[in-house]
Amino acid sequence: MTLETLKPKVTEIVKHPDLTTRLKMQGVCDLLQSSIGYYDWVGFYMAHATEPTLHLWSQAGEPTDHTVIPFGKGICGQVAVSNQNFVVDDVHAQDNYIACSIHVKSEVVIPLFKDGKNIGQIDIDSNTAKAFSQEDEKFLEWVNEQVATIL
Repeated sequence: MTLETLKPKVTEIVKHPDLTTRLKMQGVCDLLQSSIGYYDWVGFYMAHATEPTLHLWSQAGEPTDHTVIPFGKGICGQVAVSNQNFVVDDVHAQDNYIACSIHVKSEVVIPLFKDGKNIGQIDIDSNTAKAFSQEDEKFLEWVNEQVATIL
């Protein structure tokens, strides 16, 4: 399945009238993780309203102990501060990497903006080195735009 063919399915989940926001976000995680072979772990981390921390709202893949991440720590924490996409071809080459699994080789984190403010992010881990392309970045930016409409 290609990234483009997933767009209608993402839209369907986000617009589903009978699902809560969290269930919609879980549905997006489940869809991406099960549909894209190299998306081994997919999660949404959302910024706390008053503290400089990210909190895991939904995820698909192996469970993680990293449910709260301080701003600045790890790839996710860096994106919370920089407001920029972060593609990591080799997580072992990153000094500030938080290991979620010994199998993870690459990661992409895309900030999620609402009304111009970085309120969270989508985080994807891959057990494949150099897994993520510009196409993935653009697709995940689009996914975040859709999710922002329900937040």
